[in-house]
Parts: sequence; structure tokens; C-alpha cells
Amino acid sequence: MSAENTGGIASGPVAPRNDTGEHVAPRNDTIEPSRRGDLLINRELSWLEFNRRVLHEAQDARTPLLERVKFLAIFSSNLDEFFQVRVAGLRQQVAAHLSEVTPDGMTPEEQLRAVAPVARELVRDHGACLTGEVIPALRDRGIEIITKTDELRAEDAAWLGQYFTSNVFPVLTPLAVDPAHPFPYISNLSLSLAVVLRSDGGDERFARVKVPKILPRWIELPGGKRFVPLELLIAANLEALFPGVEILGCYPFRITRNTDLEIDPDEADDLLAVIQEEVRNRRFAEVVRLEVHPALPETLRQLLLLELNADQEADGLPLTKDDVYEVDGLLDASDLMVIAGLEIPELHDPPFVPLPPARLAGGRNIFEVIREGDLFVHHPYESFAGSVERFIQAATEDPDVLAIKMTLYRTGGDSHIARMLTTAAERGKQVAVLIELQARFDEENNIRWAQRFEDVGVHVSYGVAGLKTHAKVILVVRREGDQIRRYVHIGTGNYAPRTARLYTDFGLFSTDPELGADLSDLFNVLTGFASPEGYRKLVVAPSGMRSRLVELIQREIGHAQAGRPARILAKMNAIVDPGIIALLYEASRAGVDVDLIVRGVCCLRPGVPGVSDRIRVVSVIGRFLEHSRAWYFANGSAEVYISSADWMPRNLDRRIEASVPLESPVHRETVRSVLELMWSDNRQAWDLDAAGRWTQRTPGEKEIATHRALVEWYKETAR
Repeated sequence: MSAENTGGIASGPVAPRNDTGEHVAPRNDTIEPSRRGDLLINRELSWLEFNRRVLHEAQDARTPLLERVKFLAIFSSNLDEFFQVRVAGLRQQVAAHLSEVTPDGMTPEEQLRAVAPVARELVRDHGACLTGEVIPALRDRGIEIITKTDELRAEDAAWLGQYFTSNVFPVLTPLAVDPAHPFPYISNLSLSLAVVLRSDGGDERFARVKVPKILPRWIELPGGKRFVPLELLIAANLEALFPGVEILGCYPFRITRNTDLEIDPDEADDLLAVIQEEVRNRRFAEVVRLEVHPALPETLRQLLLLELNADQEADGLPLTKDDVYEVDGLLDASDLMVIAGLEIPELHDPPFVPLPPARLAGGRNIFEVIREGDLFVHHPYESFAGSVERFIQAATEDPDVLAIKMTLYRTGGDSHIARMLTTAAERGKQVAVLIELQARFDEENNIRWAQRFEDVGVHVSYGVAGLKTHAKVILVVRREGDQIRRYVHIGTGNYAPRTARLYTDFGLFSTDPELGADLSDLFNVLTGFASPEGYRKLVVAPSGMRSRLVELIQREIGHAQAGRPARILAKMNAIVDPGIIALLYEASRAGVDVDLIVRGVCCLRPGVPGVSDRIRVVSVIGRFLEHSRAWYFANGSAEVYISSADWMPRNLDRRIEASVPLESPVHRETVRSVLELMWSDNRQAWDLDAAGRWTQRTPGEKEIATHRALVEWYKETAR
């Protein structure tokens, strides 16, 4: 495969230039404006439908009980992020009086109006599932979550009183609101108690008590698995905080702020300093949602809205009653993950311990194994620790390794990989790390690690101005006799051991000289001012990936038009890009079979007569988070890629991404088999129709569940 047809960040001949000399990749956005609503699904509404599928796993009685609790927590965490980023962005657009419509034809204001009732419905369904189904089912299995004080026994109250006095009371700071005490600052996603008091003069007063995140949310009572949420304990002991004052009521509430960073790359001379400042400023960002207990009186709701609006930016969008969400049962249900982690095997999915890939079994030297031929890995079924971490550990310890270069999108708070890289630098190896400071919700961890890296002599780069670095690549340079050999790893997932146990991802180890040269060029782009003409095998965004995808899809169209078999089978987290969608519609009309496995957002409408008759879309939701991206093109002789990129404008145009072709027929067949298995799933799979509705498949005589089947298959392979 030549450099001319893969392209890259500075990809010469593959992309035309505009009048200013910038590279412009073909977009193929041929959807008529009058038909956009008919042919595209709104991104925000599609995301909410994804979270509905997550919630369904909690509602499904076939899901093991503590796994149902886990999905309730994931749903809550997902919705928090949706409001912090997506809803916050829409509110900013409305406040700025922007009227530009989305590809599906909706204005920001129309989207805000559309998402609110759907989000409200999902919140109600979540509360009903938690309080009406899961909590009673847990109680039947000896696990009690106490959500009301009248559920406490006399002995519970006595024990909790002592616990409160010793462990909670010293940490609390009640904050009254009156002319001498202004309304307190409330941090993002923090849980609070709104307390109504009556003074000696008979006037009603308001006070706020923050439920401190530094303390455990769940207090386990003696004598069994019985748990009291911290806010209930505080509410039951308010007299200690307000002695001699009449307490009229106590109600939990929670706010959500805008957490999206706004960085102007043209003004960011010191990106680290700018992002540190933005992270600090984010604490005071616009409030976009107020969650309340249903019993919170209207007068208190109005007071909260009034005070929160008083702290908003003058040009922001004021909060209204439409931004208030009633939550029944438990605010901040993401903390249910602690309950989900209880070690009761029969209430979880069957245990599964990932094993190293077969070729790495027996402790063989990993460099020797990779030299024998490309090594393909599939996480979490094959061990991340036994492959990727082992690769980095070997590079750290091997005296013949001269250099380690790596991209880090998410480091995590206590990253074993980051510690190994610091050790390698301390041993004199040249270590270069590209840290993406703008990795959403991981900015603070990444900043801390960037500073620690620099302290031990690691060469730290923050990438190319204006572009996020989302590629997942490692380059190890090793001296072998009188030559230098490059070892590479190119993957679809973050180098994060924690998520590697939960997310499905593909990875390729290789000593292919052309891939090694490609990664050397890519790292020179990321750390310096290199501008390669193109890449030999690697497909790199922003410019080269879109043009390569267009070429691959158009090639299948050509096969179909010539009467040859033509098929596209692709897996991704999301498909949003209108240009790629328009081209897939063209492929369908030409006779190409297009099968898409899309975990989350899908703006494409399959099955529209005369437009997308030959396109089918399925989503698989289950035990593991489907995170791997892969593309299969029939092309007479199959061509298969794994990639870090989704088919979204941000991935194709505003991020540095990497895709790699699989040249081994065995590896191509492995990926195709996994995708075909997912396509045949009738337990975890959902079908999308032209109206944008998702319908879960029903098992026939034989139940096919992707994650269960792959766990068993890899177990058998290991044996």
C-alpha cells in the first residue's frame, strides 16, 4: 500500500488544498437539506437511546443481580457526562444566539427541547427500576439498601449515632443563608442537603449541608450486608448541627456544571498552564442541571434556582424549572458501583480471568515472539497485563532497548504503565510520551503525570496545536547485534489497565519495518515540526483517514456496479459524520451490503426505501463495553483494518488517529469471525430501524450471546 493512498497529518497528494494551502479531504456530504431530518437521526437523541439500552440491562431480570446494580450506576454516570458536555454545549449555543442547524436539521434550542422529556423519562425509569425492582431483589438476597429513616431499627440508630459523632460530625460544615451569610458555592456533582429551619423569631431559614465526598458514601451496619447512604445518616442527625433550632425539613439536591474545556490553540503558548487554569476555572462553570428529591417544596426549588442563577455568567442561559429533574430513590446513583462490587459470586457474571495470548504462554521473550511474526491481541479476553504491560515492562528492563515512545490518552490516578516509563527514563533510556492534556475528565491526572515525567527526564509532548491525540501507539527501538529494530504496538483502546479489564479492544504487535518507519514519522510529528509526505501502511487522521475511507467505500461501490460481490462490515462506537453516511447511502443504492455494529450513537437511518435498503445496524450491550473499532471490506480479497477512530467529524478531522491494515490472513479472519459472531447475537444485540427505534433481539432455539461465547472460546483456546 503506497503513501499516496493512505496519507496522514501532512498527507501531500491524497488531499486537495484550498485557497489558503490547507489540506481538504473530500466530505461527500450530498444529503439535501430538505431531507436531512428524514435521513439522519439527531446525535443527542441517539445518545439518549444508547443510555436507554444500558438501563435495559439493569431492568432485564436475566442479568445477574449485582450486574443490574452495576448498570444502574453506569447509566447514572453516563447521564452526568451527557449533561456536563452535550447539554452544556447546547445551552452555550442558545445563549450565544447561534441558530446553525445540525446535519439532521435541528437548531440548538430545538435540541434542548427535544432531549429534556426523553432524559426525564429515563430518569423516572431508572428510579422505578432501582426502588421498585432492584432494591427489593437485593433485600431478598440478604443485601439491604436503606433509603428511609423509618427502615432503621432501634439498635441501628444507636450505632449510627456513635458512628456519626466519631466519623462524620467533625467533617461537616453547615452553611446558613441570611443577610450575613451569602449563598454558598456548590461544586459540580456534589450532593447536598437543603435544610429548612425556623428561627427564634418564627422566620424560616435555609441552610445547606454538603455531603462530603471524602467520606464513604455507604455505611455498612453491623451484622450483615445492610447499607445506609451517608446523606441519610446526616439527615438523621441534623440536631447535632443545628442545636436548639427547629428543623422543618431536609431534602437532598445536586447540581451539574459545564465541564467542557474551551481552549484556543492560537492563544495557548503554554498548553499545560492554560489547561491547568481551565481545570481550576471549571469549578465555577455554568450550572446546567438541578436534581432534587420529589418532596422538595416549590419554594425551595425557586430559591435554589434564584441563587444559582445569581452566580451564573451574565451572558449565560438562566436556569428554569425545565432544568430541574426529580430523582426518586437515590441521587448520584453512580456510587452504586460500590454495592455492585460486593464479592458474592452467584450474583455476578461467571468469573473470568484473562490469559496471555497463546504465543506468549510459558514466559517466552516477548521480543522474540513478535520477531517470529505479527501478534494480534483481543482484550479483555486476552490479558492486557500479559501482553501490552509485559511489552512495556520488557522494554523498560531490557538493556538493549534504546528508546520507548508512546501516546497516553488516559493515565489513571495510579498508572502502572506511567511508573514503568519513569523507571525506563531513570535507567537512561530515551523515553518520549505524548500526553493528551484534554482527555475529558482525565485532565488532572494527566497534568500530574506530565509533571512527574518531566521531573525524571521523560520527553513530554502535548501534541499538535488544535488537534487532540487519540491514536493508541507504542514504538520500542532495540539494538540487536549490529542493527536497530523497531517494535510497534497499534491498538484501538487506551493504555489503561483498569478499563482494559472491562473494554473490548484489538491490538497488533509487529516488527514490520514500514510500520516502524511510519510510527517514527508520526512521533516526529507529535513531538516536533515534522511534515511527512505520507505514510507507508498506517492510515492517520485528520486528513488521510477520511480520504482513505472514501476510497475504500467507493471501491466497494465499483465492485457492486460491476456485478461483483460487495460488502462492508464495520464496528465502531459511533457513526455521526454526514459525509460518510451519505456515501454509505450511495453504496446501498449501488448494491453494496453494509452491516454496521455501532455501540452508541448512530445518526444513520438503515432500511429507508430507496436510500439505505441494504444497510443494517446492530448494537451489542452487555458484560463488556464494546470499544474496539474494525473495518472489513470484501474487495474480492478481504481487507481489514483496526482503528482508534470512530466515524465522526471530530475523529476524522480534529484528532490524530491511527488505523492499521491487518496483513495476516489469520488475523483478518479472527476479526471477521468476531464481527460475524456479534452480527448473529440474539441475546445482547439490538436492531435499529428507519424510524430510529432500537429493538432487542429475542433468542430462538439457540441463544447466542457475544461476550459469553467469546469468553468460552478463549478459555478453550487457552486449554
